[in-house]
Amino acid sequence: MKDEAALYLIPVNISDAPLESVLPSGNLPVVKSLRYLIVENVRTARRFLKRWDKSFDIDSITFHELNGHTDLTEVSSWLDPLRHGESVGVMSEAGCPAVADPGALAVEIAQREGMRVVPLVGPSSILMSLMASGFNGQGFAFNGYLPIDEKERARAVRELENESQTKNRTEIFIETPYRNNSMVRFLSENLRPDTRLCVACDITDPERESVITLPASKWKGCKENYDKRPAIFLIYRGVAQGQEKKGGRRNVR
Repeated sequence: MKDEAALYLIPVNISDAPLESVLPSGNLPVVKSLRYLIVENVRTARRFLKRWDKSFDIDSITFHELNGHTDLTEVSSWLDPLRHGESVGVMSEAGCPAVADPGALAVEIAQREGMRVVPLVGPSSILMSLMASGFNGQGFAFNGYLPIDEKERARAVRELENESQTKNRTEIFIETPYRNNSMVRFLSENLRPDTRLCVACDITDPERESVITLPASKWKGCKENYDKRPAIFLIYRGVAQGQEKKGGRRNVR
């Protein structure tokens, strides 16, 4: 594999769904060939690999943790095997690495030095939520977390509404899971009544998955309990699907 050395971006599951239902079988041989992995948490990474394949030789892998406690000056040295012809993998805690994920730093270094970067296919809660929302999938922005301070958060929400309307764009963001219910209440009270809000929760989970799109006013008094569940929030004030001007260009997906 030395002639094809690359930085492989390895998606992982985002629910308790069977791995074979969310990860392509072709990913496994690639990952099993790697001996160097950059992960968010070694313990959960080892557990995931063993769940994927019980025969996985965990002890043959050199793990490096890239998270909020990492000395970022060390990250470049973790790509030394790649510089010498040995492939390296980057793995997130959930979903696709380098998207709302610290693994992006390793990818940035690899791209800067002209190394080969190969993203493997896997579940992205951000994209899957957008797919199921009914909102514009040709113009969208992921905004990470909104401010914690209520006044700043209200200001941010107004800005996102304006951006969505003026640019015909879907605005996507996330919240700490234990504050999901308060986020739903906040949005129902601070969004304009006709702004559409989608809450996508437990994506890919065969029993708990929920994707609901309603005008903000309809979310008031929501009875669904979203706390401690992974959720994505999307808002949209653009042109409804099917109402675009005729003759608009369709992009290849």
